[in-house]
Amino acid sequence: MNLPAHKQERVGRLSADDWAQAALDLIAEQGVAAVAVEPLARRLGVTKGSFYWHFPSRDALLIAALERWEKVEQETVFGPLEAIADPRERLRALVTVVAHENRLPIIYSELVKALDHPAVQPVIGRVSDRRLNYLTEAFRQTGLSPTDARHRARLLYTSYVGYLQLYLQLHQTRPQHDEYEAYIEHMMATLIPKA
Repeated sequence: MNLPAHKQERVGRLSADDWAQAALDLIAEQGVAAVAVEPLARRLGVTKGSFYWHFPSRDALLIAALERWEKVEQETVFGPLEAIADPRERLRALVTVVAHENRLPIIYSELVKALDHPAVQPVIGRVSDRRLNYLTEAFRQTGLSPTDARHRARLLYTSYVGYLQLYLQLHQTRPQHDEYEAYIEHMMATLIPKA
């Protein structure tokens, strides 16, 4: 009998990262409240004993998952942008990457819904601060004053968060491909200063 990939018997020992990734997958699908040891063990095809080998509690797993999400976002989204010298092109590349990334924004949206959880709030706070600081610095490098750079960073970031709210949390119909691409281009032309 062929079992779905997430229910097949595991060969070898799972790592803490395997558990953290499985928790992130579940957060993306069902939210933070769905993260529980037994369903994850079933999904991974192992016993709960494997979980307790790595984590003392569900909250410890959740913290590891959140740390993994932060690290992956930093490495996959922001890391590659450092090679782009021109701040305008760096901002355009950032908007383009974020606009076409599917998984990380879904996790972010689910985490925002769970801001009342004591493990989630500090992570979202750190991520938001880091994003705003990154954007502010990039806008400063385009020649904007510190105040204007901060305002522009907030505008760009709130555009992103508002978009997620509209289409992921309020379930509005997302624009078709061409309309979406035109929106992204318009947002960049509006918010990223010309040379």
